[in-house]
Amino acid sequence: MRNSVWFYIVKKLALVLPVWLGISAAAFLLGVISPSDPAVLLLSMDGISTPGAQEIAAKRHELGLDRPYILQYLAWLGQVLQGNLGISYITRQPVLEELLLRLPVTVTLAGISLLLVMLAGIPLGVLMAWKKNTGSDFILRAAALAGTSLPSFWLSILMIWLFAETLQLLPSSGYGSVSQLILPAITLAAGTTGALMRLQRATLLEVLEQNFIFAAKAKGLPGSRIIWRHGLPNALIPVVTLLGNYFGGVLGGSAVIESIYSLPGLGSYVLEAIRGRDYPVIQGYVLFTGCVFVVFNLLVDLVYLGLNPRIRLGGK
Repeated sequence: MRNSVWFYIVKKLALVLPVWLGISAAAFLLGVISPSDPAVLLLSMDGISTPGAQEIAAKRHELGLDRPYILQYLAWLGQVLQGNLGISYITRQPVLEELLLRLPVTVTLAGISLLLVMLAGIPLGVLMAWKKNTGSDFILRAAALAGTSLPSFWLSILMIWLFAETLQLLPSSGYGSVSQLILPAITLAAGTTGALMRLQRATLLEVLEQNFIFAAKAKGLPGSRIIWRHGLPNALIPVVTLLGNYFGGVLGGSAVIESIYSLPGLGSYVLEAIRGRDYPVIQGYVLFTGCVFVVFNLLVDLVYLGLNPRIRLGGK
C-alpha cells in the first residue's frame, strides 16, 4: 500500500516539469509571434515616434532579439528561474513585483467565490439527488442551468443594477473592503455553482445505486445518514477536480469581472497590458497563472489519496 502511494505521488510530480516547460515555451512564443516589434514599441515609448533602421537594429541587439529563437528562449528561461520575469514596457517596473502587488486582490476574490460555490453547490446538489424527480429537483435543475448559461458580463450588469443601483445594498466598484468583493464573487461563482450542482447530483445518484448503499438501507439507517455519511464522501472525487480547476481558472480568467467592477487585480492588469502591447507582462502573466494552475491540479491529485482508497491500495 505504501509503495503504491509513493509511486502515485512520484508519477504526478514527474509530470510537473514537462508541463511547466510547455507553459514557459508557450509564454515565450507570445512575444516571438507578436505582430509588433518590441524594439519599435520601446523606442516609441522613449519618444522616438519614427525610429530609423539603425536605431531599431541597435535596440533589437540590446534586447537580444537578433539571436536565434532557441538562444532567446534559453536566456529568457534562465532569467525566469532567477525570479526575473522582465521589465514592464509601460510602468518600467519588474513584472514579478507588479504581479505580486495585484495578486492579493485576485486571490481574495477567488477565495470568496470558491467558498460561495462550495456552500451553495454541494448542499444543493445533494438536495437535488435526495429529492430526485420532484418539484424541488426540477426547480433547482432549472436554476443550475440558468447559472451555467448566463454570460458573466450580462450577470454583472444585472447584479450592479439590482443590488447597487436599485436596492443600494452593496457597492458596485472599487477595492478596500470585503463588501466590495461580494458582487464580483457572486458573479464569478454563479456559473460554477450551477455546474457543481448538476455534477454533485449526477455523481451522488450514481453512488446511491452501489451495493454498499443498499446494504446500509437494509440495516435500517436513516436516509440522511446514508447520504451524508456514506454517499457524499464517495461522490466528492469529481467535485474536488472541479473545485481545484475552478480556483486556478479564476486566477487566470477573472479579467472581465475585475474590469467591470474596477478591481485592481491580475485580470484587469493583464487587460491593460494587452491594450498597451506590454509583452513582458503578458508573458509573465501566462507563465505565472499557468504554474498556479499546475500546482492546484497537483494538489487535487494528492487529495485523491484521501478520497479514493483504490489509489492507496494500488488500484487504478
